[in-house]
Amino acid sequence: MAPRVSGNEVPGTGKGVKRSSSLGLPWWVLVFGGLGVIVLLLPIAGLVSRLEPGRVPELLFSESALVALRLSLLTALVTTVLCVLLGVPLALVLARARFPGRRLVRTLVLLPLVLPPVVGGIALLHTFGRTGLVGEGLEVLGIRIAFSTVAVVLAQTFVALPFMVLTVEGALRAEDAKYERAATGLGAGPSTVFLTVTLPVIRPALVSGTVLCFARALGEFGATIAFAGSLQGVTRTLPLEIYLQRETDPAGAVALSLLLVVIAVVIVAVAYRPKRDRTR
Repeated sequence: MAPRVSGNEVPGTGKGVKRSSSLGLPWWVLVFGGLGVIVLLLPIAGLVSRLEPGRVPELLFSESALVALRLSLLTALVTTVLCVLLGVPLALVLARARFPGRRLVRTLVLLPLVLPPVVGGIALLHTFGRTGLVGEGLEVLGIRIAFSTVAVVLAQTFVALPFMVLTVEGALRAEDAKYERAATGLGAGPSTVFLTVTLPVIRPALVSGTVLCFARALGEFGATIAFAGSLQGVTRTLPLEIYLQRETDPAGAVALSLLLVVIAVVIVAVAYRPKRDRTR
């Protein structure tokens, strides 16, 4: 009978040598990885070093901060709902449908990921502004979108929607469509297949995409200030409030910035929970 080799022994030697927990990575990979962590965390440490703990309650619970936070959460929630309603069907079309120009459509859908947000804001302004491509016609009907809360939601949706499309489309492409084909073969209609088969299969990606959209909307600044302006209680979200307080009250800007950091940490922890390691 062949001798048994334990998980911590090197085959053929019988020696109990522990396997490297770093998978035998070169030392320079670990060094540069550590430097990457420092580059990302050092600015947060600098932010914390400027915090005035005694003023935190006063700064976080000021009227302007609470109004900005409430508006940010409200618009981010509305934006997230829109991203789910629009992004999931769009991702399904890009992943499953075959039509001419699909690659071009995907490129245009993902364009906001690489565009500076302020460019998106200017594009929205020239589309929905008073003299814009669509806004001029809406102005005749008495509908004004620019520099309103609706403009905030549109700006956030413009920059956040690609995250939903990218996440869900990737999940759909990774999953085999055999279950959907089987359901179709059993007589299920397209809507039934989508609701009872497709959505459960991509549920983890859908959750991640939803959380990412909420996070992107909550932190949106450039497109919002270019398209919606900064009107307190109407369009001044928390990132805009931080920008304004940076000049008038730096301590307040630090406290609100750390509040967004805490929210971001929670969001990332929810969206990227590591799977349990089942290997031994």
